[in-house]
Amino acid sequence: MYVTPEQIQAAQKANVETLLAVANAQFAAFEKLANINAGAVKSAFEESIANTRALLGAKDVQEFVTLQNSFAQPAIEKAIAYSKSVYEVATEANSEFSRVAERRVAEWNENFVSLLDKVSKNAPAGSDVAVAAVKSMLAAANSAYDNMNKVAKQATEIAEANVAAATETVKGLAKAKKVA
Repeated sequence: MYVTPEQIQAAQKANVETLLAVANAQFAAFEKLANINAGAVKSAFEESIANTRALLGAKDVQEFVTLQNSFAQPAIEKAIAYSKSVYEVATEANSEFSRVAERRVAEWNENFVSLLDKVSKNAPAGSDVAVAAVKSMLAAANSAYDNMNKVAKQATEIAEANVAAATETVKGLAKAKKVA
């Protein structure tokens, strides 16, 4: 049982493909974050100019204070929208990284099981127990990995629910403050 150059080449190609998939996902996430940040900076700049002009046009202190207070609600809503956008990009990137890792782990497991089968065919008599033990350990590790993924997904869902609840709370507080 020898490793052939073709097998080494295939393994290297799979590793490079995985690396390229991760790099592609990272660059896509960075691009989205850069666009979100550029849009937020541009919007904040334009709003600050418009708000400054409005404040300079105030005729008395009461109008000045009213204008100032009216700027708070849109700013809070935009901050919430910005945070949601950044969170969505991070979640999407994390999902892509998870998919790549899961694919790679599945390929590795498949190759390892295939290797075990080949080794067991050429193994001396009585080694069946050892091969079965290794396969059993691999199955247990895969089960643990699957359970860990399920727990991570549940934690992500809980975090998303908490972010949504916190967003609604902040919006509610801002509206209550505006009314008061």
